Amino acid sequence: MFVVVGATGNVGSTLTSLLAASGAEVTAVSRGRRPASVPHGVRHHRADLERPDSLPLDGAEAVYLIVEGAGAHLDMPAILRAVTAAGVKRVVLQSSQAVGLRASHEPLRAIEDLVRRSGLGWTILRPGGFASNAFAWAESIRAGRAVAAPFGDVGLPVVDPDDIAEVAGVVLRDGSHDGRTYELTGPALSTPRDRAADLAGALGEPVAFVEQTPGEAREQMLRFMPPPVVEGTLAILGTPTEQEQRISPDVAAVLGRSPRPFAAWAERNIDAFR
Repeated sequence: MFVVVGATGNVGSTLTSLLAASGAEVTAVSRGRRPASVPHGVRHHRADLERPDSLPLDGAEAVYLIVEGAGAHLDMPAILRAVTAAGVKRVVLQSSQAVGLRASHEPLRAIEDLVRRSGLGWTILRPGGFASNAFAWAESIRAGRAVAAPFGDVGLPVVDPDDIAEVAGVVLRDGSHDGRTYELTGPALSTPRDRAADLAGALGEPVAFVEQTPGEAREQMLRFMPPPVVEGTLAILGTPTEQEQRISPDVAAVLGRSPRPFAAWAERNIDAFR
């Protein structure tokens, strides 16, 4: 049995569906109060990583952990003790490409180190920026066929969350990936201006691009992200390191195919922008 923590998110929902479709027994874990939609045959359980004793771990072979923010609010030793006590053999941690590159993500680096020293089988996934962050533009595109973002001509290899989920599905089921850290990116650099153009192409209508100042973007992001993560994110978006702009081969190495470009994500999700 596999436990997917964060099962209603961009990665977790697809991962849950993929595991269920493979015939695996899956427990989908989320903490929200709203009803959760999960595939037929999947058990849904409400739990919170801030309360490790709430996690449904009995009988689990492997657990997928998605950590919100940088994870500084979590007692990871207690989480790992609960996982170990339940007899779980393998943990797959969704971390971030920013670990080791940005001070704002140092708590997540500490979580990675704890997972590596846990005595469990482990794989760490470090995705870059998500293609699905473009959902933040949905309202403005629906209302006025326009988007606003900072650093309009700075490119990053954004990754499709479904590619992350497919990689996760492979490494959860295959212990040969234990002890590895995979960096997950898209196949090419994509700027905010490029992504607006890809969404316009999928819509079949023009979408105007309005470049925000960093201050405007900061004010907007602080509504839903903690300040250290906002500053780290703005730094990545505006002045990415060479490593943050690197096209990783890891998606192709695990899946045997190239990662999907942003344009493919836009085509698949365009109904949200109509």
